[in-house]
Amino acid sequence: MDYKVKIEKVHPADIERRSFEMITEELKERGIFLEEEKAPVIKRCIHTSADFDYAGNLVFSENAVGRALEAIRSGASIVTDTQMGRSGINKGRLEAFGGKVYCFMSDSDVAEEAKKGGTTRAAVSMEKACELKGRLIFAVGNAPTALIRLYELIQEGRIRPELVIGVPVGFVNVVQAKELILSLAETPYIVARGRKGGSNIAACICNALLYMLCEERLERNNESKV
Repeated sequence: MDYKVKIEKVHPADIERRSFEMITEELKERGIFLEEEKAPVIKRCIHTSADFDYAGNLVFSENAVGRALEAIRSGASIVTDTQMGRSGINKGRLEAFGGKVYCFMSDSDVAEEAKKGGTTRAAVSMEKACELKGRLIFAVGNAPTALIRLYELIQEGRIRPELVIGVPVGFVNVVQAKELILSLAETPYIVARGRKGGSNIAACICNALLYMLCEERLERNNESKV
């Protein structure tokens, strides 16, 4: 049979813009209206995954976005639990604010310590992050053991994150690990409640924050020229 498919003609440079327009339109059709501060983060998660569930399952602590933006402006670095997450973060834009992206999962000392302690490299990599100086944002998209160990380190007073992005994906202890982060009273967080998430989602949340800051800087520069 001959199927006629209507293809929307979009210039390559406009594909992302059009995608976000479509996301905004569909959210409106679903009767979902996002808070202005959270909208860029939620929409980018939907854009990355094509999953509108993120409009409902992303949980933000009070002023989490504002506090994260302030931390990045001040040179905060990002620690991830996967090389995939690290590679997905726009390092050039982060470095423009003085920050770096770290992932210790491939480090030989982390692998050795995990084997010796009968734990995961993800958990040990959170411990290694305690050695870093300066302000830190943690973006956990794969290993619930990383999130659990990070929670313990926060409770022990060994580390004080500017933001915890808790979006590991999967089944074993995933929901429980996220609920631990949601129980934190003083630590800012963005958590994907339930089983969904992934390293790509962790990276896109970081990028959403970075793009917000870049747009802010651009607007400020344009105003100074007027």
